[in-house]
Amino acid sequence: MAETLLQQLRKITTVVADTGDIQAIEQVKPQDATTNPSLITTAAQMPQYQPIVDDVLLQAKKELGAKASDKEVAKLAFEHLAVAFGKKILQIIPGRVSTEVDARLSYDKEKTMSVARSIIEQYEKAGVSRQRILIKIASTWNGIKAAEQLEKEGIHCNLTLLFGLHQAIACAEAGVTLVSPFVGRILDWYKKEHNRDYVGAEDPGVQSVTRIYNYFKRFGYKTVVMGASFRNTGEIKELAGCDLLTISPQLLHELDSITGELPRKLDPEKAKGLNLEKLTIDEAKFEQMHKEDRMASDKLTEGIKGFSDSLVKLEDLLAKRLSELGAGQKEELAVR
Repeated sequence: MAETLLQQLRKITTVVADTGDIQAIEQVKPQDATTNPSLITTAAQMPQYQPIVDDVLLQAKKELGAKASDKEVAKLAFEHLAVAFGKKILQIIPGRVSTEVDARLSYDKEKTMSVARSIIEQYEKAGVSRQRILIKIASTWNGIKAAEQLEKEGIHCNLTLLFGLHQAIACAEAGVTLVSPFVGRILDWYKKEHNRDYVGAEDPGVQSVTRIYNYFKRFGYKTVVMGASFRNTGEIKELAGCDLLTISPQLLHELDSITGELPRKLDPEKAKGLNLEKLTIDEAKFEQMHKEDRMASDKLTEGIKGFSDSLVKLEDLLAKRLSELGAGQKEELAVR
């Protein structure tokens, strides 16, 4: 029987599920899983996950005490919710889960590190090794510098909202574990900017990931590349062979329904023979290249705002849910 595209992809690329939906992860059986504020907010509104949300809310209520306002409790609860989903996901998958630092801290190195350490502490208290966690941090200069320090402490990082080569090189030089270039969001920008569509190898998002992958392999960086934010299976096929690809359940199911040849497009041995210029990225060079790359600049700002808005929405949802829980139920669960 002919192998599906997904079966072939798994042989050359680590397949990661891009979702906070635990049931979807059980269906697609990925090696790893990634979440982000938007995905967690969506999952938190699904009826089947209400017990997880309620438990986190009431534990936060217990931690802060009876005098805490619903808004204060919601703020603490949201910090624990992603970890609660992460722990559930880790019971299903054999590999790692990515959990994101509050996007509103993207330009604050010290607070980013503090929250990252808190996330790891929560997982470790639950008996989960830090080796199974990737801390997701936005690829600002401060975010990259925070990740550099965290890696020295044995806290592995996934640098997200990555759109430009300057961001990727700075991450690799900082020794981060993994970077997540956003294929689909890059495509979105070019489609809007030039009022045309792109397919196959001409897709600007595909070209960006290919460039980053080849650069890392050519110069021997240990940082691995995980293409993210896909709009269609064509983009995934063009990046077959990438270290990892994080894919929505919908596209995973689509890949698993198609047969045919899946040629390897990215190859570390071929990359080693490429004639590429090696760049050194300090803060001044980073800021210069970021300013000159309008797409990367636009999409990083937009991405941070989008994730931040999702967190505000999530906090509001949690506060509303807490107010819906009867006083008697709050007291009963608070003394569990």
